[in-house]
Amino acid sequence: MFSNKDRSQFADLETPFYYYDLNLLQETLNSCTEAAKVYDFHVHYAMKANFNTTLLKKIRLAGLGADCVSGNEVKKALEMGFDAGKVVFAGVGKSDKEINESLDQDIFCFNVESIQELEVINELAAKKNKIAKVAIRINPNVDAHTHHNITTGLDENKFGINSWDLPACADTLKQCAQLEFIGIHFHIGSQITNLDVYKNLCIRVNEFSQWFEERGFVVKVLNVGGGLGIDYHHPEQQIPDFTAYFKIFNDFLEKRDNQEVHFELGRALVGQCSSLISKVLYVKNGKTKNFIILDAGMTELMRPALYQAYHQIENITKQDAAASVKYDVVGPICESTDCFGKEVLLQETQRGDLIALRSTGAYGEVMSSHYNLREELRFVFSE
Repeated sequence: MFSNKDRSQFADLETPFYYYDLNLLQETLNSCTEAAKVYDFHVHYAMKANFNTTLLKKIRLAGLGADCVSGNEVKKALEMGFDAGKVVFAGVGKSDKEINESLDQDIFCFNVESIQELEVINELAAKKNKIAKVAIRINPNVDAHTHHNITTGLDENKFGINSWDLPACADTLKQCAQLEFIGIHFHIGSQITNLDVYKNLCIRVNEFSQWFEERGFVVKVLNVGGGLGIDYHHPEQQIPDFTAYFKIFNDFLEKRDNQEVHFELGRALVGQCSSLISKVLYVKNGKTKNFIILDAGMTELMRPALYQAYHQIENITKQDAAASVKYDVVGPICESTDCFGKEVLLQETQRGDLIALRSTGAYGEVMSSHYNLREELRFVFSE
């Protein structure tokens, strides 16, 4: 819930804007790093979740590395002071330009997603007389039990190298003199809340690690990705249980003494530290439907329109009153999918009331656009 001080501050600000609670972000980072330290696990922040400069400064100072999925994310991480030796570059479609620029920066590792990509990185590294460290992203065919649009570890997904292609992958690695194989990489999906899924992943990681070792490869790094979810329905339960999360991997991974375990967490770190604050432009009451029309739309928060994502919606002007009316909460964009929630039970709402869409720290700001020539995003930070 928002305090009276928050509501007073918001009343004087132009909407819509993203409100970031930097104290909560710091508490979340502390919880994660302390839990990871118990097992000497390495955590890279998944920059695709949010690359707001203010947040990145705190994340870097917490000692995390950076997990990047584009050349510009690699550039941004390095500009923000992340150690190149902690930067990993994933992504199913790395361009030659992106690979070349990352080779120049001597990043920690390329997470490679196809045999052809191995050949391309080897060729480009040879031209620079460089050795590129690579980890093989394997598609483990593990169901993450999450929304089908954010599942990435099944045979039907575009990501990673399938198990039946591993013999050819191993042959290619042996032929590529400019590549240094350092380990294997997995990422099975996003917004995973059932930790049993990670037990299944550990079993597959153990199998593939043994497979490579039996063929003479030294597996130094086990990169198990991320995907740990947050509680969108109860945003006050703000910090994920990192202790239970990391314990799963400690208990079920067959880690060798010479191996490192790496993670790529994004949403779990930043998801709960932000809310999108919007003002009610109009209320349309009908016979069967009531609509609240906000000044924020899918251009500010794409997730509900893109994959029917849920965000808790609160009338923070009337938060002390009882909720009694059901509304469809929509934005101003000229698209029928510009809807944040249907039949949302709220206090009786009026023009000018402030609405908070909670848990928007991940995949909120970064997915925004200027569709309909919308204005630049605005931000408010609280410490």
